[in-house]
Amino acid sequence: MENKNEKHKHNKKENSEVKDNNINKEEEIKEECSQEEHPEDELLAKRIKELENNLLRSQAELINYKKRKDEETDRIIKYANEDILKGFLPILDNFERAINMDDNNMEDEVSKFLEGFKLMYNQIKDLLAKFEVKEIDALGKPFDPSIHQAVVMGKDETKEPGTVLEIFQKGYMYKDRLLRVAMVKVNE
Repeated sequence: MENKNEKHKHNKKENSEVKDNNINKEEEIKEECSQEEHPEDELLAKRIKELENNLLRSQAELINYKKRKDEETDRIIKYANEDILKGFLPILDNFERAINMDDNNMEDEVSKFLEGFKLMYNQIKDLLAKFEVKEIDALGKPFDPSIHQAVVMGKDETKEPGTVLEIFQKGYMYKDRLLRVAMVKVNE
């Protein structure tokens, strides 16, 4: 009986050792699996981080694109009338030439036409002013190549060199943009 008990204890011990071995092997397998999966997890984490960064970059680019488009649209709207207003300038010039005709006799037909021209000229000037078109004040001012075009050089001892002596064609600004340069005569 002792033998049986010893065998039983021995079997129990062996079973316990087998169980322990199995548990240890399971833990080793799990550890190996987790070690094997760990690099994959790192790759997945890196990939997720990369995709998140790409998404954030794409969103920022979209926001910047929208901002640029809005600014461009605002600029187009702000200066939408520029071409039409440029078309009025030669007409305004012609009215000025007609008005500046020397007419001493205010009773004849020409004087009546000139009076009508003056009315139309003033209406056009008012219309341009309404759209923020301003005449460039150039006479007697220093020459500025960004708003003046020197057509002729002249000599006047009473004026400083680089001063505008005469205006051949008026220049105009539209809001904060140059609509037409002033063609001028500049002192040497």
